[in-house]
Amino acid sequence: MPENLSQNQIDELMKRMHSGSVDTEVEKKPKLKEYDFSSPKKFTKEQLKSLNGLHDNFARVLSSYFTSMLRDVCEVEVLQIEEERYFEFNNALPDSSLTGILDFKPEDQNYEETSILLDMSTSLGYLFIERMLGGASHSGAVYVPDRDFTEIELTLLNSIFQQVTKYLQESWCSYVPVATTLTSLETNARLLQAFSPQDVVVIVALNVKMDNYTGTITICLPAESLEEVVDSFKNRYSRSVKQQDPEKEQEKREMIMNSIKRSDIEIKAVLDTFQMSLGDILQLQVQDVIALNKNINSDICVMVDGEPWYNAKLGVTKLKKSVKLIDVVAV
Repeated sequence: MPENLSQNQIDELMKRMHSGSVDTEVEKKPKLKEYDFSSPKKFTKEQLKSLNGLHDNFARVLSSYFTSMLRDVCEVEVLQIEEERYFEFNNALPDSSLTGILDFKPEDQNYEETSILLDMSTSLGYLFIERMLGGASHSGAVYVPDRDFTEIELTLLNSIFQQVTKYLQESWCSYVPVATTLTSLETNARLLQAFSPQDVVVIVALNVKMDNYTGTITICLPAESLEEVVDSFKNRYSRSVKQQDPEKEQEKREMIMNSIKRSDIEIKAVLDTFQMSLGDILQLQVQDVIALNKNINSDICVMVDGEPWYNAKLGVTKLKKSVKLIDVVAV
């Protein structure tokens, strides 16, 4: 059928539509998901979900840290997690950037050591510098000077990145033992050669929000090196439906009870408690007699780890002072 219809063809088609001989309902086509075979996905939905949970914990820790550093309420949340080629991530970075290169070492020797890129928007960097040097919170926009960071500013920001690296390591260690180290802090995105341009990476975008400011933090993870590490999450934390062996459970209880039995707990017998003024206490001398509120034959309280536990009687056994337990204190 030609793309351009003649007037006669249009009139005939309108006539058939009015007569009902032409079905005007649009045929519903099944939704098809496009897949690029030249760029296959490395991570499954379950793996990306695990990464999202990991960085949710990381974002909550950063919220508290940034709030204390900026002296203003700051919220950090995960915006999105997606896969793409490294050159796409690198091309999206501005010429003037603030990117930390992190050394990522899993403790398991089966996993390879790799690098992680942690990019912070330059405006957020200048905001940190302003607050660290005594600037007060205000309602105006953040001032971003049209220049590169100075050496002093980079030293201050390096301490921020060091702390963020530590929190990132703690978040990862909740899933798999790793060690992360900040190796360098770069300000020129064009000089970043961490990965090959065609390498597949996972981009985690975090949104930093305050009353008068919104910035971003982006984490670039290499898919090739971390695919097996992330895949180990579900094996490590999957719940077993197998019932526990009763004998092993009994042995475990006995082991715990034996450990508790060997614990040191303070037991103290208290005859009475009373109050004296500080002046009377300062005048006390040796051989003074302090009158108590209790009769010498009254019951005393035996404290176990600071809690009243038994009622007892005072006595003597083999020329030594002793107490005789009478009953258990009602809780």
